[in-house]
Amino acid sequence: QVQLVESGGGSVQAGGSLRLSCAASVRTFSSYVMVWFRQAPGKEREFVGGISSNGGSTSYADSVKGRFTISRDNARNTLYLQMNSLKPEDTAVYYCAAGRYYSSNYYNYAYWGQGTQVTVSS
Repeated sequence: QVQLVESGGGSVQAGGSLRLSCAASVRTFSSYVMVWFRQAPGKEREFVGGISSNGGSTSYADSVKGRFTISRDNARNTLYLQMNSLKPEDTAVYYCAAGRYYSSNYYNYAYWGQGTQVTVSS
C-alpha cells in the first residue's frame, strides 16, 4: 500500500513560481515510477510529467516543457514539481501518482494523492 500526500499548492500571479511536494509513506518508494497529473474544472485529468524510479529519466507534457521540473529524493521518499513561469492555464488541482511502469495514461496508476490546488491569476 502506498499513501501519497501533496503539499505546496497555493495562489500565485502569472509569471510566478511554486514548488509542489509529494510525500510517500512506503518503504520501497525507490521502486516506483512517479508522475504528476492535473485536473482543471470541467476538464479531464491531464498528464504533466513523470520521473523514473531512480530519477535518471524525466518526461513532460508539451504544455509544461521548459517551465516545470520534476525531481525526487528517494532517501526522503519525496517527489517534487518545480513550476516556473506559471500561466493562468496552469490553474488546476495537481495530483501525484505512483506506479510500477511508466505511462502518461492516468488509469495506469493505482496510487494517488488527494491533490493540491494551484491557482494562477493574470
